[in-house]
Amino acid sequence: MHLSGLLPLQALWTALSVSTQHFPSWGHYDLCKTQIHWDQGRSWDYMACQPEAELVSRFLRVRLDPPNSTCGETPEMYCTLENPYMCNNECDARTPELAHPPELMLDHEGRIPNTFWQSVSWRSFPEPLLVNITLSWGKTIELTEDIVITFESGRPEQMVLEKSLDHGRTWQPYQFYAADCLNSFGMERRTVRDLSPASVLDIICTEEDSRGYVWKVDKTVRFEIRERFALFGGPLLRNMASLYGQLDTTKDLRDFFTLTDLRVRLLRPATGATSVDQLNLSKYFYAISNVEIHGRCKCNLHANNCVLEKGKLSCECEHNTTGPDCGRCKKGFQGRPWRAGSYLPIPKGTANICLPNTVTSDHCQCHPYGSLHDRCNETGYCDCKEGTAGPKCDKCLPGYYWHRGCRDFSVTATC
Repeated sequence: MHLSGLLPLQALWTALSVSTQHFPSWGHYDLCKTQIHWDQGRSWDYMACQPEAELVSRFLRVRLDPPNSTCGETPEMYCTLENPYMCNNECDARTPELAHPPELMLDHEGRIPNTFWQSVSWRSFPEPLLVNITLSWGKTIELTEDIVITFESGRPEQMVLEKSLDHGRTWQPYQFYAADCLNSFGMERRTVRDLSPASVLDIICTEEDSRGYVWKVDKTVRFEIRERFALFGGPLLRNMASLYGQLDTTKDLRDFFTLTDLRVRLLRPATGATSVDQLNLSKYFYAISNVEIHGRCKCNLHANNCVLEKGKLSCECEHNTTGPDCGRCKKGFQGRPWRAGSYLPIPKGTANICLPNTVTSDHCQCHPYGSLHDRCNETGYCDCKEGTAGPKCDKCLPGYYWHRGCRDFSVTATC
């Protein structure tokens, strides 16, 4: 089986069978606006808002480089790392029960028997066994939980996790993983526990997730998000006001947890506690059963829903904004420059909605008798009293007449 190009996971195709899928909103900043009722009318109160955090790896597409790095194009028997004489794992792309295509690293975890993607074996030793796995959303995502990758073949002895903010045009490292950081990458070993609020953006190399000979004890490789959040929000993230404040005022911190694509660079497979057995290279390979990523669509605090429609994720924008990330003002609402919403002040934030083109300042005047307030609200319109209309609340609706504001014809007029 020749696997190349973008391969959507099975769950994505299931989702595509329904024209539109909504992510419900919840938790902090779940409402974009609420209606306020006054004695003589009503108006809107606008707030910063964001979609629900959820398992966003369901919407990934995966690409391999080289594209022929998946096992089974030539049927092959594989041995186990801990027992070179146990060689009963066959990979054959022509037989569905024996095939291990890339989408199996993104299907439902917990299936029996377990499913996983598997690479070709290290049959070209001593040349490196290199595989790049690119995971793409086609949409900007904000991470909210740890990234967890589960290996079935022993965790790699050398690996790099990278991210892109521009749909794969440029890449930057997220973290290095090695059995020996100094020899592999020329970096001192560190863990996320060594970080502080001042060093939270440091790119580190860790040795905790690269000991292949204990692969049956722990199969996961992790990129810690929550422990970095905890540097600002406390161990149990009870001080969310502090965390949101940091995210709101520090663009580099916000961008650190934001991405459009993730790339896993597999540089050396697990070889165990001994040197490479050149007479039995079929026990050296990569295999991934699950990639778990939690996050939310980035909507710049201008939407509380994200929609999957025709295979693409996009925000359902509020606050007179538009675009996949609500990153610009709608036509006719460019009365002031676009701005992202703000988490501050806690707990409602600031909507920073786009204003109509007719509004050139925040100080437009409203009619003193027809409006509830003497100034426009943040939408650029006046909050009109009952029966009153017009941009400045200086006109009457049908059934009303003007007398220091609009009065109902059914009510006797008084001077």
